[in-house]
Parts: sequence; C-alpha cells; structure tokens
Amino acid sequence: MAATAFHQAFGTLRSRDCVTHSGLKHENGSASFKLISKSSKLDIALLNRGTYCSRKRSFSLVQASASQTTVSDPVSTPSNGKTTESKKKSSEAALILIRHGESMWNEKNLFTGCVDVPLTEKGVEEAIEAGKRISNIPIDMIYTSALIRAQMTAMLAMTEHRRKKVPIILHNESERAKSWSQIFSEETKKQCVPVVTAWQLNERMYGELQGLNKQETADRYGAEQVHEWRRSYDIPPPNGESLEMCAERAVAYFKEYIEPQLLSGKNVMIAAHGNSLRSIIMYLDKLTSQEVISLELSTGIPMLYISKEGRFIRRGSPVAPTEAGVYAYTKVMQTFLCH
Repeated sequence: MAATAFHQAFGTLRSRDCVTHSGLKHENGSASFKLISKSSKLDIALLNRGTYCSRKRSFSLVQASASQTTVSDPVSTPSNGKTTESKKKSSEAALILIRHGESMWNEKNLFTGCVDVPLTEKGVEEAIEAGKRISNIPIDMIYTSALIRAQMTAMLAMTEHRRKKVPIILHNESERAKSWSQIFSEETKKQCVPVVTAWQLNERMYGELQGLNKQETADRYGAEQVHEWRRSYDIPPPNGESLEMCAERAVAYFKEYIEPQLLSGKNVMIAAHGNSLRSIIMYLDKLTSQEVISLELSTGIPMLYISKEGRFIRRGSPVAPTEAGVYAYTKVMQTFLCH
C-alpha cells in the first residue's frame, strides 16, 4: 500500500538508481520514505489529509487515491482562523508545467521537433492522468505551444479539473477571428479559462533530423554525434535549433507574457515540450548550461511551482542526478511557513 501511494502521489519516473533528497528515499521496485524536521514528523498516513501544519511550518501534500492523484492547494487553506485567499491573489500564484503526452512520432522513435503530430492513445491517457493530478489547483490562464500535441494535452487535462471550467482558445490572428469568437455572456465567461497558443513555446526545431528514426540516425552519423545534437546546449543539428536558441525564444516569451500574469496573482498552466520547458525550468531554477542538459522531463507528468513575491518555489522538482547524469523526475514535498 505504501509503495502504491508513493508512486501515485509523486509521479516518480522509474530509475535504475536510488534517489535521496531532503530525507526522502525511493528505491526501485519498492518505495519507502520519511520526512523529518526538528519540530515534526510526517507519516504516510497524512497523505489523505491534504496539509499538515505545525506552529512554524506546513507541508504541502499530495492526496492519493486508487483512481487519481491531486495536489492540494495550501494557499487557500485557512490558518489561525483567517483565510489566505486575499494574500494569495496579491502575492502567490501556482505555475503548472506539463510536457505533452506521448505523440505518434514518440511511439515510432522519430525526431519530431516542430512537425505537428498528435497524441497516441497512451498520450491521451497520460494527459488525462496529468489532469487528475492537478485537479485541485485553481487555473486562471493556460498557455500552450502552437502544436496540436501540447494543445490536446492541455484540453484533456482540463476535462478532469474539479472546477469544470471550459478551456477556450483565443484567436487573435485577425480582427475577424476575434470578433467571430467573442462571448457575449458575462456568466459564461466566468466559467471559461482562456487558452493562449504561442509558437515561441514550440519544441526546438530539429532541422534535417525531423522525421528520421533516432536509432537509424545514430547508426548513420554515430551515437556520439547524435547525442551531441540532442543533448548539448549550444550545438544545433543540421539546419536546426540548439537548446540555447530554443531557450532564447521560450524564456523571452515567458518573461514578457506569462510572468506578469503570475505576478498579478493568476494561476497559470503551460502545456509544452521537453526542450521549451527545460528552457523555462533553467530560468526558474537558475540552472547552468551544464545542469540543464542533464534535466529530463517525462511525458504527462506535471511540475508545480509557487510564484511568491517574484520568486519561484518548486513543489514538484528534479532531484539529484543519478550516476548516468540523468535527473529522476520526482514529486518532492516542499515546506512553507504558515501564515
């Protein structure tokens, strides 16, 4: 039971190595964990309670059940008899990052890049499961790339949201598009979540590798060369983008359009791609160019940040790299001061 609850609650990627971080221990094939502070001890049974709070600090927990996993929202939990909703709106906001579910070219082991490929059946299931994990987190704005696999992931995830708001794609490409898609009911608008699509959040463009089989490409050019194209920071594939080039556009867009929404107190979800999200995480976590190339994100696994007073605090995060230099993507509990 403990192992099942751990894996459902934390969305852990399978890893060959044990990972330890802040008192959290996870072992392949089975799971056990403990989180101990000087003032309190946390037990697995607390997973069903939402938020545990001592006099000094609270632990944001993941609620687990046999059918779904959701992250509780501690900023709306009353403390000391007072609600923190007004404080949240002025200084705190949630940022959810989701890499799209498995695409049809992921399944075929092809380089996809900016080719517009939809999800597989497994990808659809991953998107729905991602929605279950974040179903209790308020969402006021959604940003996706211009590619269908990211948009499908966002839409499918929202079908599981407990507030049942409808995601509405904003069409601003022309005055006619804006006027034709106008909503005239204020009550209906309150039940909608605006969705903004942006090419700047697209996967990095893989140039002449797009559509090629990854294994066949490695056989042709050599595994070392292909690894350099895929995982180096500043070396692009032939006529394609490097991670550095992808980061320039993705981070610039995040700073100009998304960060102001978070600073105003709006909760934002971004559904995008491995490299555009790695670029944004590099900015949020202040990673170096060497640290970011070791960062791996699994399809359909949400990552949660809290934006607070201009800072970004991870709630679900990469942890220490394994010997292979690959980050295991694990839900790690973060502690916050009680208000």
